[in-house]
Amino acid sequence: MILFRYRAANQRGAVSSGTIEALDPASAREALRARGLLPLAVSSSKPFFSLEMPTLSGTGSARLPIADLTIFTRQMATLITSGVQIEAALGAIAAQSGARLSAFSRGLRQSILDGASLSAALRTNNAGFDRYYLTSVEAGERAGRLGAVLDRLADHIESRQRNRQTITLALIYPAILILVSVAVVVALLVFVLPDIVRVFASRGADLPRLTQIMIGVSDLLTRHAVLIISGFGALAIGLYALARRPSSRRAIDGVLWRLGLTQQMTLVQFTGTLATLTQSGVALADALGSATMTVANTVARERLTGVVQEVRDGAALSQALAQAKHFPPMMITMIASGEASGRLPEMLGRFADDQAEGLQAKVKTLVGLVEPLVLLGMGGMVMLLVLAILLPIVNLNSLVG
Repeated sequence: MILFRYRAANQRGAVSSGTIEALDPASAREALRARGLLPLAVSSSKPFFSLEMPTLSGTGSARLPIADLTIFTRQMATLITSGVQIEAALGAIAAQSGARLSAFSRGLRQSILDGASLSAALRTNNAGFDRYYLTSVEAGERAGRLGAVLDRLADHIESRQRNRQTITLALIYPAILILVSVAVVVALLVFVLPDIVRVFASRGADLPRLTQIMIGVSDLLTRHAVLIISGFGALAIGLYALARRPSSRRAIDGVLWRLGLTQQMTLVQFTGTLATLTQSGVALADALGSATMTVANTVARERLTGVVQEVRDGAALSQALAQAKHFPPMMITMIASGEASGRLPEMLGRFADDQAEGLQAKVKTLVGLVEPLVLLGMGGMVMLLVLAILLPIVNLNSLVG
């Protein structure tokens, strides 16, 4: 049994909250109805510490794997675009999916039947959706273009999954190379280098500078391994805590916004959502506000919020973006052309598609650079160790001669 927190209304409309034990969210809602209550929100109440092992089936509160998220979003987009009602679409997905996705879809369907919107149900049955996903669904509901928004979200998630698979496959060989190189380095430091040093020292000669450095590194790693690991752990925890502070988060986002790759990813999300909303006939200012909320980077969101205000005051979108600065000239030019020709949604969509293709090319290029960089780095490390071992041997031969 799992403990759930709930908010429910009685027959008089009074709202109350509390906890209830049930097998899953659907069972909790049924139990509340049996008490004469109308469930408004049901969420799991997890203790700080529990000896109970997690189940594989899940109840909809665990993070969905990206493969399940991709399937869910694509199927929802297809069904809703075909005119299927949301609760019927969720029921169909639950009937033909695996245990985890089926349980998640049933929980969403029950929330919909209880009167919640899809975006509210996604937030209640949190499965690790990011701000971009949740805000896009909410904007699609307001605009009456939920199917189109889900279709674009599915494209975005599939693209992200392809990038992740490409990166994973490209990093397999460098990872194996790193493991083998580390094993060789450790073997040389532990088994070979001490014997060479012992023989060389017995001759009464001085060790080469490179060999002395390598021996110092070996002694440091051997004698103070626990201290070094603890230091790196404390540093990682400190950096994580620092990154969670709002001021630090803004500084990090400011640095990321100046990087071309991050800026391009942000603009693809923003212009793609804006194109979908404007194509549905949503007013530009309202569409801008909704699309801005999908941007995760705080610095970019602040600048786009200023753009939204300028547009509400009567400025053209291209003019407001030009005044905000830090936006690419190509984007401003295409938007200005769309405004002049009355084809702004089409130009926004074309810009988003062009940037997405360029982003794919950049990701492939960066992944392709990983392997030679790893080869150079590990090759250089092994070369230094080999030199640290060979130099004493060469000097020893000169002494014997």
